[in-house]
Amino acid sequence: MEKTETRANKKGCCASFVGYFKTTGFLIYLCHGLSTWGDRMWHFAVSVFLVELYGNSLLLTAVYGLVVAGSVLLLGAIIGDWVDKNPRLKVAQTSLIVQNVSVIICGVILMMVFLFKSPLNSMFHGWLLTVCYILVITIANIANLASTAMGITIQRDWIVVVAGEDRSRLADMNATVRRIDQVTNILAPMAVGQIMTFGSPVIGCGFISGWNLCSMCLEYYLLWKIYQRTPALAIKSGQKVDEQEMKPLNKQKDIEYGQTNTDGKPGSVYPTEGAHLMNVKTLEQEKEKSCGDKVLVPFYTLRDGWVAYYNQPIFWAGLGLAFLYMTVLGFDCITTGYAYTQGLSGSFLSLLMGASAIAGIMGTVAFTWIRRKCGLIRTGFISGVAQFACLILCVVSVFMPGSPLDLSVSPFDEFASRYMDANTLIESVIPTMEPQLFTTVGYTNSTNESTSDEQVQPESYISVSLLFAGIIAARVGLWSFDLTVTQLIQENVDESERGIINGVQDSMNYLLDLVHFIMVILAPNPEAFGILVIISTSFVAMGHLMYFKFAYTSLGKQLFACTSKHLTTQASNPKITDCMAVSA
Repeated sequence: MEKTETRANKKGCCASFVGYFKTTGFLIYLCHGLSTWGDRMWHFAVSVFLVELYGNSLLLTAVYGLVVAGSVLLLGAIIGDWVDKNPRLKVAQTSLIVQNVSVIICGVILMMVFLFKSPLNSMFHGWLLTVCYILVITIANIANLASTAMGITIQRDWIVVVAGEDRSRLADMNATVRRIDQVTNILAPMAVGQIMTFGSPVIGCGFISGWNLCSMCLEYYLLWKIYQRTPALAIKSGQKVDEQEMKPLNKQKDIEYGQTNTDGKPGSVYPTEGAHLMNVKTLEQEKEKSCGDKVLVPFYTLRDGWVAYYNQPIFWAGLGLAFLYMTVLGFDCITTGYAYTQGLSGSFLSLLMGASAIAGIMGTVAFTWIRRKCGLIRTGFISGVAQFACLILCVVSVFMPGSPLDLSVSPFDEFASRYMDANTLIESVIPTMEPQLFTTVGYTNSTNESTSDEQVQPESYISVSLLFAGIIAARVGLWSFDLTVTQLIQENVDESERGIINGVQDSMNYLLDLVHFIMVILAPNPEAFGILVIISTSFVAMGHLMYFKFAYTSLGKQLFACTSKHLTTQASNPKITDCMAVSA
């Protein structure tokens, strides 16, 4: 009897385990994992390819980073509006195809350039090679814009629909997606880096192109499967409202033309000649107006998107998240470049990056636990306090032994020579392919190659140790806060505006990310890095103060609504005195 029960339990566990791989949630995780893995490989590889093609110069990589950041900054709202106004499956599949086909085309072009660089350079005085560079940067930028649309569609919209009204499930799905991001941020660049190291750039290009081709087919099938299993994805509130609004408009036109009556009375079937001429004239005016406005439609969309973002109840929370991008306190190219000037080796930095990824995963776990215990809004408050408390270690490190801080050194001394010298910290000051909040290791190898020969051992490692201890510890609060704001946007933004609001949020993130790169360009020397640390911590503090303003306002409204409901209920039933009991 016991053996039978044991076998039944084993079968039940196996069945539930196998059944999980058939759930809609797992399909979304698998689709997102494939997409993110390809993105991270490409973002890492394209920067290395451009450096090698241009004679170990970072010019092309810098141009590419600026083009990518500027494009999302300007077109984020327009991309989001396109996501809102089109069916979900069409948006996801179009974005997927455009993104992967663009990467495949770029891979093929780069392979041709690597194989035939000398002949291309000699043709048309080198202009043909320049055209290839322009094509690669342009098509790669299109791939990044399509990736932005894909991220808005899947992470900000589809997940909300699949989770339904279950906010706990939504929080778990958001946390799982972030864990996938953390893992792929480390493993994907390492994988493609090994292929490029033991193979060649040509093999790397071919591998990435082949991966994107296979991944595109599988993701296309997964998207269709998810769509078929979730009927709610076929319903979009914006399109439903438009159809409902068209019915009364059509009825109004029928009444004006007298088509509602069929009794043959005057004006009952056909409009009069004067009304007909007036209608034709009106239609011609509307046609002329619409043709003239077509050019200005993107600008109207951009304006309306930013205005709608400002009018959202989560405006201060979103702005607070954007301010967290204006920081050098992360494992981006700037901080790794500074670490090399302080004598840290590349292998040790890779370990620190792994610890940072683990801390980020711990942040996703902390988010789900704190949200369950304290609620979503208070989770953001707690996460913000935790992150800022950890960053205090970074500020303290500025004044500890081993810190290169020297206020007597002007950041503009030998600015031109520093900017052109490939062995200085300014080499690392290049906008990454995505905002700095999302950690990449894309520039580690190139920075290591250029600075390893000039690493200077500092007097003490106390300063740099405190700096990275604060950065790694702060990742727990950072990712918990990021998930909090993400879910606040998902829950509080209307479905018809979900795309455009998230597009503007991405634009805000890129804007503050660009500002932080400009700040480093103005003070590129290691002696001024301590000032950048203090400024970055100040911006993080301002971002959390903005969120605290949002939290105070939101919790105050909830308390007022709870109190009003409590008083009303108590008047009808004096036995109920607990507000929480009433709300429950």
